[in-house]
Amino acid sequence: MSDNNVLETWLAEEREIAARMATGPGAGIARPDQIAGKSGLEFMQAWLAGELPSPVIGKTMDFTLIEASEGRAVFQGRPGPAHLNPMGGIHGGWYATLLDSALGCAVHTLMPPGRGYTTAELGINLVRAINPAKAPRVRAIGTVVHCGRQLATAEARLVGPDGTLYAHGTTTCLVFELARKG
Repeated sequence: MSDNNVLETWLAEEREIAARMATGPGAGIARPDQIAGKSGLEFMQAWLAGELPSPVIGKTMDFTLIEASEGRAVFQGRPGPAHLNPMGGIHGGWYATLLDSALGCAVHTLMPPGRGYTTAELGINLVRAINPAKAPRVRAIGTVVHCGRQLATAEARLVGPDGTLYAHGTTTCLVFELARKG
């Protein structure tokens, strides 16, 4: 598939997901009753279906969840003028936030009901500057390497539609039982 075809496919997927999310509750935070009894994967799939609010940070940073499956999460983002550093390049924090989202959500897909996680360590390597004219969209693809009772690790790659690697990262997450209300 040519680079233009890949980009067109990515854009079509983004439009489809945006349309589903637009019919739902909008941006915000899911209420406890909306997520009670759901596994992390069920939560992520309900978010993709537009049944749960999408995180506000997606609007702030101009990225969205594209895919969630067992041990995998894919986010797609549009680097733009709002994300520039003082030298005119895409700020490293934008790369890190997109990668952190893919890493954490990949771990989230493996959480059973009543279990949660938090990032304990995040490592990011920026290997190439994103040129928005060449890569108007990039994808952060996160996959879980290990998920145990107390620790989970994951890795992610940030790529353009032509396969160019822009950054990669790893995370270690603490896994724990969520506090029960009541």
